[in-house]
Amino acid sequence: MHRSFVRLAATTTGKSNNQLRQKLIEKIIRVDHAGELGADRIYAGQMAVMKGSSIASIIQHMWDEEKEHLDTMERLCAKHEVPPTVFAPIFSVAAYALGVGTALMGKEGAMACTVAVEELIGKHYNDQIKELIDDDPTAHADLLKTLTRLRDEEMEHHETGVVNDGPKAPLFDALKFAIQTGCKGAIWAAERV
Repeated sequence: MHRSFVRLAATTTGKSNNQLRQKLIEKIIRVDHAGELGADRIYAGQMAVMKGSSIASIIQHMWDEEKEHLDTMERLCAKHEVPPTVFAPIFSVAAYALGVGTALMGKEGAMACTVAVEELIGKHYNDQIKELIDDDPTAHADLLKTLTRLRDEEMEHHETGVVNDGPKAPLFDALKFAIQTGCKGAIWAAERV
């Protein structure tokens, strides 16, 4: 009887660990899908305003990478059976409006948006990478590789925003604070539902 109890306890613990691991993966994939959807919509909004401008090719390049990121996250959602956040339609509209609004401020406004968003997203990816390593780097090897690549590309976008005068936007610090606060709220919501 004692052996049965030990075996049952080990099985229950194993299930708990697997369930916790699955919840971690679901949370990460759901929020990253929402983030990549938001990035795609931001650049779509910026291109609607800035097409033909001096930075249109820069925005298009970043948008093309974000489209690939979104595709990657959609494949991960399907693979791990993770439904998108229920807030996806709201995030999509809000992100497009953010893209249009910052582009209407001109080159510096558009690039300030990139700096603000990508700075926060780079930190967020780093936090997720640490969580996965702390859980089990071997079990999460493929996801770690994907998130590291996405993080590195997002940080390239951040640098593009800096080099292209994002920090010179009027009221940059206030704009950055507002954008990052909105993004943090979206992250918080998407991690949960």
